[in-house]
Amino acid sequence: MTRSKKKILAVASGGGHWIELLRVLPAFDEGEVVLATVQKDYERDVPRRRLHIIPDATRWNKIGVLRLALRILWIVLRERPDVIVTTGAAPGYFALRFGRWFGARTIWLDSIANVDELSMSGQLVRAYADLWLTQWPHLAGSDGPECAGAVL
Repeated sequence: MTRSKKKILAVASGGGHWIELLRVLPAFDEGEVVLATVQKDYERDVPRRRLHIIPDATRWNKIGVLRLALRILWIVLRERPDVIVTTGAAPGYFALRFGRWFGARTIWLDSIANVDELSMSGQLVRAYADLWLTQWPHLAGSDGPECAGAVL
């Protein structure tokens, strides 16, 4: 069975990552967009879209990171997206890693808050992103991400 619309999984942790993801969502309106984030309250921002709630975790909480990774893997397996787009952080990293296993095209947009250097997740995701973007021209380069402008 072939889908008529591309399925897009849009993933972000909370705060600014979520706000930036919301800013780029209109670019994907022709697809079937499914979202994943860490705050149930964010449902109000996307009332007509399917939203998966994922556990929040930091690199200092190994069990939390494992729970987060397993939840993202389950979502990728369940949704089977054609494209995964993320503004970070850890949830986006895992989504891109797992998405590549199943043939999804992947887009990483590093947070505008990372002015001086790419985020840790943004650096780690280099090998898994089909399109690797920064919002700061001075962080772009031949061995770094591309810059296509800022979303805020």
